[in-house]
Amino acid sequence: MLLQRHADWSVCGEASDGRDAVEKATELKPDVILLDISMPAMDGLTAAELIRERVPESEILIVTLHPSIEMARYASQIGVRGYIVKSLVGSDLEPAIEAVSKHHSYSAPLHH
Repeated sequence: MLLQRHADWSVCGEASDGRDAVEKATELKPDVILLDISMPAMDGLTAAELIRERVPESEILIVTLHPSIEMARYASQIGVRGYIVKSLVGSDLEPAIEAVSKHHSYSAPLHH
């Protein structure tokens, strides 16, 4: 619903698991890819690494239940542009997508 409020944004695909996300990202080459860390078949960080290799022009935004500084750092090291916690999606998703779509990094404050 949050994404549909933006006329200039469109959802070009949805994946059922991490492997499907890699396949769809490779095929569709979206501007921004939202990944959950906890996905079946392949976790979001592994999927992000593969997507970064195959579709370097797409930006990746991780959405997770895990507010971990270590995971956020690792995500950044593998080329993820943004990392937000699901509990803050209502306030952070739109600015995060705006930032990563312009090739800027985005992360909300995290705690250990």
